[in-house]
Amino acid sequence: MNKIHAAITAVNGYVPDYVLTNHELETMVETNDEWITTRTGIKERRILKGEGLGTSDMAVPAVNGLLKKRGIGADEIDLIIFCTSTPDRVFPATANILADKIGAKNAWGYDLQATCSGFLFGLATGSQFIESGKHKKVLVVGGDKMSSMIDYTDRATCIIFGDGCGAVLLEPNKEGYGVIDSVLKSDGSGVPFLHQKAGGSVKPAAHETIDNREHYLYQEGQSVFKFAVTNMAEVAAEVMERNNLKADDIDWLVPHQANKRIIDATATRTGVSPDKVIINIERYGNTTNGTLPLCLWEWEDKFKKGDNLILAAFGGGFTWGSIYLKWAY
Repeated sequence: MNKIHAAITAVNGYVPDYVLTNHELETMVETNDEWITTRTGIKERRILKGEGLGTSDMAVPAVNGLLKKRGIGADEIDLIIFCTSTPDRVFPATANILADKIGAKNAWGYDLQATCSGFLFGLATGSQFIESGKHKKVLVVGGDKMSSMIDYTDRATCIIFGDGCGAVLLEPNKEGYGVIDSVLKSDGSGVPFLHQKAGGSVKPAAHETIDNREHYLYQEGQSVFKFAVTNMAEVAAEVMERNNLKADDIDWLVPHQANKRIIDATATRTGVSPDKVIINIERYGNTTNGTLPLCLWEWEDKFKKGDNLILAAFGGGFTWGSIYLKWAY
Protein backbone atom coordinates (compact mmCIF):
# COMPACT_ATOMS: atom_id res chain seq x y z
CA MET A 1 0.00 0.00 0.00
CA ASN A 2 1.29 3.46 -0.86
CA LYS A 3 2.38 5.65 2.05
CA ILE A 4 -0.15 8.23 3.20
CA HIS A 5 1.09 11.82 3.16
CA ALA A 6 -0.72 14.85 4.55
CA ALA A 7 -1.36 17.10 1.57
CA ILE A 8 -2.51 20.70 1.61
CA THR A 9 -5.73 20.69 -0.41
CA ALA A 10 -6.86 24.27 0.25
CA VAL A 11 -5.41 27.48 1.67
CA ASN A 12 -6.89 30.86 2.50
CA GLY A 13 -5.98 33.99 4.42
CA TYR A 14 -7.32 37.18 5.91
CA VAL A 15 -5.75 40.51 6.85
CA PRO A 16 -7.57 43.43 8.48
CA ASP A 17 -8.49 46.50 6.45
CA TYR A 18 -6.57 49.08 8.52
CA VAL A 19 -3.10 49.79 7.14
CA LEU A 20 -0.48 51.14 9.56
CA THR A 21 2.24 52.70 7.42
CA ASN A 22 5.79 53.65 8.33
CA HIS A 23 4.82 57.29 7.87
CA GLU A 24 2.07 56.95 10.47
CA LEU A 25 4.54 55.33 12.86
CA GLU A 26 6.74 58.42 12.43
CA THR A 27 4.01 60.37 14.24
CA MET A 28 3.93 57.85 17.11
CA VAL A 29 7.58 57.12 17.90
CA GLU A 30 11.00 58.50 16.96
CA THR A 31 11.63 56.66 13.70
CA ASN A 32 11.39 57.14 9.95
CA ASP A 33 10.48 55.19 6.83
CA GLU A 34 14.07 54.83 5.60
CA TRP A 35 15.31 53.48 8.94
CA ILE A 36 12.50 50.91 9.16
CA THR A 37 12.74 49.80 5.53
CA THR A 38 16.53 49.45 5.58
CA ARG A 39 16.59 47.31 8.72
CA THR A 40 13.44 45.23 8.32
CA GLY A 41 12.10 45.52 4.77
CA ILE A 42 8.70 46.55 6.14
CA LYS A 43 6.66 49.39 4.61
CA GLU A 44 3.28 48.78 6.24
CA ARG A 45 1.36 46.31 8.40
CA ARG A 46 -2.33 45.52 8.98
CA ILE A 47 -4.01 46.19 12.33
CA LEU A 48 -7.28 44.71 13.61
CA LYS A 49 -9.41 47.60 14.85
CA GLY A 50 -12.67 47.33 16.77
CA GLU A 51 -13.82 46.75 20.32
CA GLY A 52 -13.91 43.15 21.47
CA LEU A 53 -12.26 41.65 18.38
CA GLY A 54 -9.65 38.92 18.79
CA THR A 55 -7.57 36.49 16.78
CA SER A 56 -10.54 34.19 16.15
CA ASP A 57 -12.32 37.04 14.36
CA MET A 58 -9.61 36.98 11.69
CA ALA A 59 -9.68 33.19 11.54
CA VAL A 60 -13.41 33.03 10.74
CA PRO A 61 -13.21 34.70 7.29
CA ALA A 62 -9.94 32.88 6.54
CA VAL A 63 -11.46 29.48 7.29
CA ASN A 64 -14.86 30.16 5.75
CA GLY A 65 -13.11 31.18 2.54
CA LEU A 66 -11.05 27.98 2.66
CA LEU A 67 -14.14 25.80 3.09
CA LYS A 68 -15.84 27.53 0.18
CA LYS A 69 -12.78 26.95 -2.03
CA ARG A 70 -12.72 23.26 -1.12
CA GLY A 71 -16.47 22.91 -1.42
CA ILE A 72 -16.99 21.29 1.97
CA GLY A 73 -18.91 22.11 5.12
CA ALA A 74 -17.42 22.92 8.51
CA ASP A 75 -19.07 19.79 9.89
CA GLU A 76 -16.62 17.70 7.82
CA ILE A 77 -13.59 18.96 9.76
CA ASP A 78 -12.16 16.37 12.19
CA LEU A 79 -9.56 18.46 14.02
CA ILE A 80 -8.58 22.12 14.38
CA ILE A 81 -5.05 23.05 15.42
CA PHE A 82 -4.95 26.78 16.10
CA CYS A 83 -1.38 28.09 16.16
CA THR A 84 -1.27 31.43 17.95
CA SER A 85 0.65 33.49 20.51
CA THR A 86 -2.34 35.81 21.03
CA PRO A 87 -5.30 33.56 21.88
CA ASP A 88 -8.68 35.19 22.42
CA ARG A 89 -8.43 34.15 26.06
CA VAL A 90 -6.02 32.16 28.25
CA PHE A 91 -8.79 29.56 28.14
CA PRO A 92 -10.85 28.12 26.57
CA ALA A 93 -8.76 27.33 23.50
CA THR A 94 -9.22 29.64 20.54
CA ALA A 95 -9.57 26.49 18.43
CA ASN A 96 -12.78 25.71 20.32
CA ILE A 97 -14.05 29.27 19.96
CA LEU A 98 -13.36 29.11 16.22
CA ALA A 99 -15.10 25.75 15.89
CA ASP A 100 -18.23 27.22 17.45
CA LYS A 101 -18.14 30.33 15.26
CA ILE A 102 -17.83 28.39 12.00
CA GLY A 103 -20.11 25.49 12.99
CA ALA A 104 -17.44 22.76 13.07
CA LYS A 105 -19.59 20.61 15.35
CA ASN A 106 -17.71 17.36 14.73
CA ALA A 107 -14.22 18.72 15.31
CA TRP A 108 -12.09 18.61 18.40
CA GLY A 109 -9.22 21.05 18.70
CA TYR A 110 -6.52 22.76 20.68
CA ASP A 111 -4.16 25.72 20.57
CA LEU A 112 -0.46 25.32 19.79
CA GLN A 113 2.02 27.88 21.07
CA ALA A 114 5.50 27.96 19.58
CA THR A 115 5.67 31.68 18.81
CA CYS A 116 6.67 32.41 15.20
CA SER A 117 7.37 28.72 14.52
CA GLY A 118 3.87 27.76 15.64
CA PHE A 119 2.30 27.25 12.23
CA LEU A 120 5.26 25.15 11.12
CA PHE A 121 4.98 22.99 14.25
CA GLY A 122 1.21 22.79 13.76
CA LEU A 123 1.61 21.67 10.16
CA ALA A 124 4.00 18.91 11.25
CA THR A 125 1.68 17.88 14.08
CA GLY A 126 -1.46 17.91 11.95
CA SER A 127 0.24 15.78 9.33
CA GLN A 128 0.71 13.01 11.91
CA PHE A 129 -3.05 12.69 12.41
CA ILE A 130 -3.48 12.32 8.65
CA GLU A 131 -0.58 9.89 8.15
CA SER A 132 -1.81 7.66 10.98
CA GLY A 133 -5.20 7.33 9.30
CA LYS A 134 -6.87 8.76 12.40
CA HIS A 135 -8.36 11.77 10.60
CA LYS A 136 -9.29 12.72 7.04
CA LYS A 137 -9.59 16.50 7.31
CA VAL A 138 -7.36 18.51 9.62
CA LEU A 139 -7.51 22.30 9.72
CA VAL A 140 -4.27 24.07 10.68
CA VAL A 141 -4.78 27.76 11.44
CA GLY A 142 -2.01 30.28 12.04
CA GLY A 143 -2.88 33.77 13.19
CA ASP A 144 -2.08 36.53 15.62
CA LYS A 145 -3.39 39.88 16.73
CA MET A 146 0.10 41.09 17.56
CA SER A 147 -1.17 44.64 18.04
CA SER A 148 -2.74 43.39 21.29
CA MET A 149 0.70 42.84 22.87
CA ILE A 150 2.83 45.52 21.21
CA ASP A 151 3.95 48.66 23.03
CA TYR A 152 3.46 51.48 20.54
CA THR A 153 5.88 53.66 22.50
CA ASP A 154 8.68 51.13 21.90
CA ARG A 155 10.21 51.91 18.53
CA ALA A 156 12.27 48.71 18.53
CA THR A 157 9.23 46.41 18.40
CA CYS A 158 6.22 48.41 17.19
CA ILE A 159 7.67 48.76 13.70
CA ILE A 160 7.93 44.98 13.18
CA PHE A 161 4.60 43.36 13.93
CA GLY A 162 1.18 43.25 12.31
CA ASP A 163 -2.08 41.30 12.48
CA GLY A 164 -3.24 38.55 10.14
CA CYS A 165 -4.38 34.95 9.84
CA GLY A 166 -4.16 32.07 7.39
CA ALA A 167 -5.32 28.46 7.29
CA VAL A 168 -4.66 25.26 5.39
CA LEU A 169 -6.64 22.04 5.06
CA LEU A 170 -4.73 18.75 5.31
CA GLU A 171 -6.09 15.59 3.68
CA PRO A 172 -4.65 12.13 2.91
CA ASN A 173 -2.69 11.67 -0.31
CA LYS A 174 -1.20 8.44 -1.68
CA GLU A 175 0.41 9.95 -4.80
CA GLY A 176 3.49 11.24 -3.01
CA TYR A 177 2.29 14.81 -2.52
CA GLY A 178 2.12 16.65 0.81
CA VAL A 179 4.41 16.97 3.83
CA ILE A 180 7.47 14.84 3.09
CA ASP A 181 9.84 15.68 5.94
CA SER A 182 10.39 18.12 8.80
CA VAL A 183 13.19 19.21 11.10
CA LEU A 184 11.93 20.92 14.27
CA LYS A 185 14.05 22.36 17.07
CA SER A 186 13.76 24.36 20.29
CA ASP A 187 16.05 25.88 22.90
CA GLY A 188 14.58 27.28 26.10
CA SER A 189 17.73 29.22 26.92
CA GLY A 190 16.46 31.86 24.48
CA VAL A 191 13.68 32.97 26.84
CA PRO A 192 15.49 36.09 28.18
CA PHE A 193 15.85 37.54 24.69
CA LEU A 194 12.23 37.38 23.51
CA HIS A 195 9.27 36.99 25.84
CA GLN A 196 6.29 38.60 27.55
CA LYS A 197 7.37 39.55 31.06
CA ALA A 198 4.02 39.32 32.84
CA GLY A 199 0.65 37.65 32.41
CA GLY A 200 1.60 34.03 33.04
CA SER A 201 1.63 31.97 36.22
CA VAL A 202 5.15 33.11 37.13
CA LYS A 203 4.12 36.75 37.17
CA PRO A 204 0.32 37.12 37.11
CA ALA A 205 -1.37 40.36 36.17
CA ALA A 206 -1.32 42.97 38.92
CA HIS A 207 -1.44 46.75 39.22
CA GLU A 208 2.34 46.74 39.41
CA THR A 209 2.84 44.71 36.22
CA ILE A 210 0.43 46.94 34.33
CA ASP A 211 2.05 50.13 35.64
CA ASN A 212 5.46 48.76 34.62
CA ARG A 213 4.17 47.95 31.09
CA GLU A 214 5.18 44.29 31.45
CA HIS A 215 2.34 42.80 29.41
CA TYR A 216 3.91 43.81 26.12
CA LEU A 217 6.32 41.82 23.97
CA TYR A 218 9.93 42.26 25.02
CA GLN A 219 12.72 41.65 22.52
CA GLU A 220 16.48 42.01 22.69
CA GLY A 221 16.80 42.58 18.98
CA GLN A 222 20.47 41.94 18.28
CA SER A 223 20.59 38.63 20.18
CA VAL A 224 17.44 37.37 18.46
CA PHE A 225 18.69 38.46 15.04
CA LYS A 226 22.04 36.69 15.41
CA PHE A 227 20.42 33.44 16.47
CA ALA A 228 17.66 33.61 13.86
CA VAL A 229 19.83 34.53 10.91
CA THR A 230 22.00 31.45 11.50
CA ASN A 231 19.50 28.84 12.65
CA MET A 232 16.63 29.47 10.24
CA ALA A 233 19.07 29.26 7.35
CA GLU A 234 20.80 26.13 8.68
CA VAL A 235 17.61 24.18 9.37
CA ALA A 236 16.30 24.89 5.86
CA ALA A 237 19.58 23.59 4.44
CA GLU A 238 19.38 20.56 6.75
CA VAL A 239 15.96 19.42 5.54
CA MET A 240 17.15 19.83 1.95
CA GLU A 241 20.27 17.76 2.57
CA ARG A 242 18.27 15.04 4.32
CA ASN A 243 16.15 14.66 1.21
CA ASN A 244 18.99 15.01 -1.31
CA LEU A 245 17.60 18.27 -2.65
CA LYS A 246 19.75 20.82 -4.45
CA ALA A 247 18.85 24.48 -4.92
CA ASP A 248 17.68 23.76 -8.48
CA ASP A 249 15.20 21.19 -7.11
CA ILE A 250 13.38 23.82 -5.04
CA ASP A 251 10.51 25.61 -6.74
CA TRP A 252 9.68 27.90 -3.81
CA LEU A 253 11.30 28.91 -0.53
CA VAL A 254 8.63 30.01 1.96
CA PRO A 255 10.41 31.75 4.85
CA HIS A 256 8.92 33.23 8.00
CA GLN A 257 8.51 36.96 7.45
CA ALA A 258 10.43 38.35 10.42
CA ASN A 259 13.10 40.46 8.80
CA LYS A 260 14.23 40.86 5.20
CA ARG A 261 17.87 40.27 6.14
CA ILE A 262 17.02 36.94 7.79
CA ILE A 263 15.04 35.93 4.70
CA ASP A 264 17.98 36.86 2.46
CA ALA A 265 20.40 34.87 4.63
CA THR A 266 18.17 31.79 4.39
CA ALA A 267 17.96 32.10 0.61
CA THR A 268 21.73 32.48 0.36
CA ARG A 269 22.42 29.46 2.58
CA THR A 270 20.07 27.22 0.61
CA GLY A 271 21.20 28.61 -2.73
CA VAL A 272 17.63 29.30 -3.83
CA SER A 273 17.46 32.17 -6.33
CA PRO A 274 15.65 35.37 -5.29
CA ASP A 275 12.84 34.85 -7.83
CA LYS A 276 11.86 31.66 -5.99
CA VAL A 277 11.70 33.27 -2.53
CA ILE A 278 8.23 34.27 -1.33
CA ILE A 279 8.25 37.67 0.37
CA ASN A 280 5.34 39.83 1.53
CA ILE A 281 6.91 41.35 4.67
CA GLU A 282 6.85 44.82 3.10
CA ARG A 283 3.03 44.83 3.24
CA TYR A 284 2.19 42.82 6.36
CA GLY A 285 5.22 42.92 8.65
CA ASN A 286 5.66 40.00 11.03
CA THR A 287 2.25 38.45 11.75
CA THR A 288 3.97 35.69 13.80
CA ASN A 289 1.90 32.52 13.25
CA GLY A 290 0.23 34.13 10.24
CA THR A 291 3.27 34.66 8.02
CA LEU A 292 3.65 31.21 6.43
CA PRO A 293 -0.04 30.54 5.64
CA LEU A 294 -0.44 34.10 4.31
CA CYS A 295 2.51 33.49 1.98
CA LEU A 296 0.95 30.23 0.76
CA TRP A 297 -2.38 32.00 0.26
CA GLU A 298 -0.93 34.87 -1.76
CA TRP A 299 1.20 32.63 -3.98
CA GLU A 300 -1.36 29.81 -4.36
CA ASP A 301 -2.09 30.58 -7.99
CA LYS A 302 1.63 30.39 -8.84
CA PHE A 303 2.11 26.91 -7.38
CA LYS A 304 1.92 23.88 -9.66
CA LYS A 305 1.13 20.31 -8.69
CA GLY A 306 4.36 18.59 -7.70
CA ASP A 307 6.26 21.80 -6.85
CA ASN A 308 8.89 21.38 -4.13
CA LEU A 309 8.40 23.87 -1.29
CA ILE A 310 10.73 24.48 1.64
CA LEU A 311 9.10 26.22 4.61
CA ALA A 312 11.32 27.68 7.35
CA ALA A 313 10.63 29.62 10.52
CA PHE A 314 12.26 30.95 13.68
CA GLY A 315 10.56 32.11 16.86
CA GLY A 316 11.12 33.27 20.42
CA GLY A 317 11.86 30.84 23.12
CA PHE A 318 13.75 29.82 20.92
CA THR A 319 11.93 27.64 18.36
CA TRP A 320 12.84 26.97 14.76
CA GLY A 321 12.34 24.44 12.02
CA SER A 322 11.80 23.60 8.37
CA ILE A 323 9.36 21.48 6.36
CA TYR A 324 9.72 19.97 2.91
CA LEU A 325 6.42 19.48 1.10
CA LYS A 326 5.27 18.72 -2.41
CA TRP A 327 2.34 20.85 -3.57
CA ALA A 328 -0.71 18.67 -4.23
CA TYR A 329 -2.82 20.71 -6.69
